[in-house]
Amino acid sequence: MTTVTAETSATPRPGRRPGARPRRDAAGRLRAAGLYAVSVLAGVAVWQLLAVTYGSALVASPSETLSAARELAADGTLFNSVVASGRRILIGWGLGLAVGVPVGLLIGQIPLVRHLLDPYIEFFRFIPPVAFVTLAVVWLGIGESSKVVLIFYTSVFIVTLNTSAGVMAVSESKLRAAASLGANRRQILRCVVLPSTVPHIVTGARLAMGNSFLTIVSAEIVASQVGLGSLIWTSRNYGRIDWVFVGIITLGILGFVYDRVLRVVASRALSRYGVKL
Repeated sequence: MTTVTAETSATPRPGRRPGARPRRDAAGRLRAAGLYAVSVLAGVAVWQLLAVTYGSALVASPSETLSAARELAADGTLFNSVVASGRRILIGWGLGLAVGVPVGLLIGQIPLVRHLLDPYIEFFRFIPPVAFVTLAVVWLGIGESSKVVLIFYTSVFIVTLNTSAGVMAVSESKLRAAASLGANRRQILRCVVLPSTVPHIVTGARLAMGNSFLTIVSAEIVASQVGLGSLIWTSRNYGRIDWVFVGIITLGILGFVYDRVLRVVASRALSRYGVKL
């Protein structure tokens, strides 16, 4: 009887082949890569059509943009611009995340803090960072601090609002169940509230990252000698439309890479909290 059971359990079930899932996963990844390639090629074709229709004075063609990128890369301008803008975005965004998450947790958990900070958050979040560019330069100078502070200003309110929304969205039944089991306020925050809020925090971080790219251009145009925003503005002054296209496309690629890295890291490190990107 034991022998029959062992043989039966060792026999693969009908219709299920060993290794079928890995092959399906590989096929799915290959199909996704193919769709990406088709989408990019279609975009390049439309771009080329617009360049032919309107001329190089208005729209630089893909070949002209690639040539301009090689020109800017040869003298180090493109690399220095990417490094400068990328560093400013990461520092300002990271500071916004470091401040916005704990403030959002406090606002969501403590009504007194919510009532005290809500007027300021609701007031300042509607004022665009570009309105503070001149003041940032006057107060902090044309160095790195002014750009980083503007990125921080862009990020902190988005992260705070998403975090507080996640805290207030936690089910009351979960909170009551934890309290009935003897958990104190700190344990409820650590074991119930924070894990449930992680997906909202990640969403806020992604939104803040996107808005940081919107802010960096205006900040660098006004007060910077190096950076992608400065490159775009300088190219305009010299009438180099191809350089402008290089700056714009590089911003898009850099943003795509940053968001992709954030998605991969969050999906792998925080998947147990329900983060699926």
